[in-house]
Amino acid sequence: MPNRRDLLKLAGLQAALLGGGPTALPNTVLPFARAKLTKEPFGDLRIYFEGPTDQIKSMTAGSLLLKPGMTPHEPHHHPEEEFMVITEGTGEISIEGKILKVAPGAMMYCAAGKLHGIVNTGKSPLLFYFYKWKA
Repeated sequence: MPNRRDLLKLAGLQAALLGGGPTALPNTVLPFARAKLTKEPFGDLRIYFEGPTDQIKSMTAGSLLLKPGMTPHEPHHHPEEEFMVITEGTGEISIEGKILKVAPGAMMYCAAGKLHGIVNTGKSPLLFYFYKWKA
């Protein structure tokens, strides 16, 4: 009959062979140039981090350099909560139909499932950073 130590070794071997589930995001600093860049018709989308953490099932952190007069998509909702931080340019953020003017230093929080969107209303690019997560 196997003892407790043997059972733990077998469990560890099984986890190694089958994969122990998603790996948490690493503790690191990711420079601008190493973020995953996607050139979209509306602007440059960068994803710095995407995946689970030690405490969160799913986390995405990125930025969008939004071209003048553009929106990445119509107002939408998703199962994640989200923060946006405006660092350059001017625009409008809508949350549940209410439109708010934004400029550098503005920050948005939107709860899961709530309708929200952003549009660049200025003559120069609007840069914002976003953080979405699902616990």
